[in-house]
Amino acid sequence: MSNIKLYSHGGSKNHGCEAIVRGTYKVINKPMVLYSMNPDEDIKYGIDKIMTIKKDTDYEIKNKSIEYYLSAANIKLFKSTELNTKYRKKKFLSDINNEDIYISIGGDNYCYSGVNVLGDINSLIHKRGAKTVLWGCSINEDILNDINVIKDLKLYNLIVARESLTYNALRKAGITENVVLYPDPAFQLDKEELQLPEGFIDGNTIGINISPLIISSGKENGMVKKNYEKLIEHIIHATDMQIILIPHVTWEHNNDREPIVYLYNKYKDTGRVIMLEKEYNCMQLKGFIARCRMFIGARTHATIAAYSTCVPTLVVGYSIKAKGIAKDLFGDYKNYVVSAQNMNKSDELITAFEWMKKNEESIRKHLNSFIPSYKEKALLAGEKIREMAK
Repeated sequence: MSNIKLYSHGGSKNHGCEAIVRGTYKVINKPMVLYSMNPDEDIKYGIDKIMTIKKDTDYEIKNKSIEYYLSAANIKLFKSTELNTKYRKKKFLSDINNEDIYISIGGDNYCYSGVNVLGDINSLIHKRGAKTVLWGCSINEDILNDINVIKDLKLYNLIVARESLTYNALRKAGITENVVLYPDPAFQLDKEELQLPEGFIDGNTIGINISPLIISSGKENGMVKKNYEKLIEHIIHATDMQIILIPHVTWEHNNDREPIVYLYNKYKDTGRVIMLEKEYNCMQLKGFIARCRMFIGARTHATIAAYSTCVPTLVVGYSIKAKGIAKDLFGDYKNYVVSAQNMNKSDELITAFEWMKKNEESIRKHLNSFIPSYKEKALLAGEKIREMAK
């Protein structure tokens, strides 16, 4: 029987990463090992209670060492970083056993820089006789013009695309033999409902999530933040709804609390705006999101928590994943995703919110009828892994 090992995990202070881990464990329903870059975070949020955690260490190559010169020569002569990655990931690679299944759970890693390292690791795992899976992924179509990326993706034993825009882009690029389409495993994440904070009116509170990443993705400086400010002011003046600000990533270098604290301090004296101040795991965050009337979110897995509990949701998106998931849920992403990159007016979120409010009941009705079967499809991805593990 193969061992199932998860990798490309940054740590559970990104509660989207935590949600993928927990959802994957539920979907596959087998013992597994998690290689984590920040295991202390995973232990803090209780991941060690469901699987074994090992530290994914990146070793530094010492200047003027043999490894330094060999890897530099490999880069210069063959335009390959694989030897460099082999030296830096030596502990991770030393754990590989023949027929292990390595599941890359960094769902959108192929949307960012460092794609060559992902390919190196994929290749090095295969050279040691193990299998690889790219799990719950979204991939920007423009990267599929790179022949090296195509070669890398074809090497995976299985690619599970989490939305149809990525799935179709992969097939269009000639990657057809190893690709399947199933929902993000976080759609299967359990929720844990705690006591609501003071000021949260069950069923009449708007959940709002904002991130530094979404703020920086706007093409006009400050426009995304200005949209959030205008939206909050609109909700306060034009409705009787409360607002709760919900962080979903709290890494020091990428912390939702920074813009959330800014917004809270600006509007707290209205008595209409509260924020989640304590630290919660992803299941508990989902429990709060599930009791919102509507949700506006920047972080993908915060919005998945809302979708999967049938809360009408508006996504402030910045990549293919937001559009793809909304398209699969509603048939079209128009009106369900607002592009942060293309914001050029300060009232775009207000317009989108008003559309959602007008169509609130029909959206909720659609989600209530559609989500149960959609979530069941996420479980089918687990069957693929269990078949590989036999």
